[in-house]
Amino acid sequence: MTIRPATESASKGELPPYSPSPALKVAVIINAHAGGGHAQELAQRVTDGFHQHQVEANVTLAADGAALIDAARTALEDGADIIVAGGGDGSVNAVASVVSGSEAAFGVLPLGTLNHFAKDLNIPLALDDAIRNIVEGRRQAIDTGEVNGVLFINNSSLGLYPDIVRDREKQQSRLGRGKWLAFCWAAMGALRRYPFLDVRMDIKDDDNAESHRRRTPFVFIGNNEYLMDGLNIGKRNSLSEGKLSLYVCHRTGRLGLVRLALHALFGRLLQARDFDMLSAAEIEIDTRHHHGQHRIKRLRVATDGEVTIMQTPLVYRIRPASLTVIVPAVADAEVQETRTLTEQEA
Repeated sequence: MTIRPATESASKGELPPYSPSPALKVAVIINAHAGGGHAQELAQRVTDGFHQHQVEANVTLAADGAALIDAARTALEDGADIIVAGGGDGSVNAVASVVSGSEAAFGVLPLGTLNHFAKDLNIPLALDDAIRNIVEGRRQAIDTGEVNGVLFINNSSLGLYPDIVRDREKQQSRLGRGKWLAFCWAAMGALRRYPFLDVRMDIKDDDNAESHRRRTPFVFIGNNEYLMDGLNIGKRNSLSEGKLSLYVCHRTGRLGLVRLALHALFGRLLQARDFDMLSAAEIEIDTRHHHGQHRIKRLRVATDGEVTIMQTPLVYRIRPASLTVIVPAVADAEVQETRTLTEQEA
């Protein structure tokens, strides 16, 4: 996908707002499923929205994750100054995985259900406001995480959550069930299996290294620290501290497993009493079957809601200041107030 607005090269921290220029190349890549069956209308609305700001945007509709990645690579090869992802967190992840480490700036049109990444950066959720942010915002270099070379912008998890996602997808494809009904059936199946992982975690941070062993149903690794208190559960105050956050569930019953899965799905993890929490620049995780000493060689791993099978050990690393994102130029408090009003109206 290609479009024409520009950016300055990524640097640590923030860059000032920029003025639109006809020479800018802006590529907008939209998940074709994000339009609720009206993808062409959505694409036209995005094109018109950029026109209102005197920006010619090249809009592409992508049918799946592979198409999102291919379009992002094409945009990068074409010299796009700004590459924009339109969709939910999974779509944003796919495009960001290509843009990360490049000279292009990354824009977000939050078109998903949860939009955790946009919310954590105070990017407006309303489409017209998100377009204006891409044109008028400032650049900020943020961190990304990776596991075995696979990028994530929000978080990764092992155990219960990837297990439920895999079964939910089976329920949807084989039985034609809706997403939420399929999730409930998958959660009940996980409850019957009552899955646990025996994990060894090697934590590396600066010159320190330590090892931990746990038997747990759920391991969560965040790109920077997730808040765990009050109404801010599951939100991040910063995406540029250069740290991974590790949360390991250390005690729960069967009902607690379902509760944890629901909270993980919505990015609302429980209070610290249910978790051990550590932060580090690198984490290596090895797993064993809890009835023996045999290593689990392949494991389901969720990254920003997408599940893949990876070889163990799993090596997690932080990528400091690796993605330059266009964020609001106005004060955070003003953005937060606007976002709150938008959510109340919705």
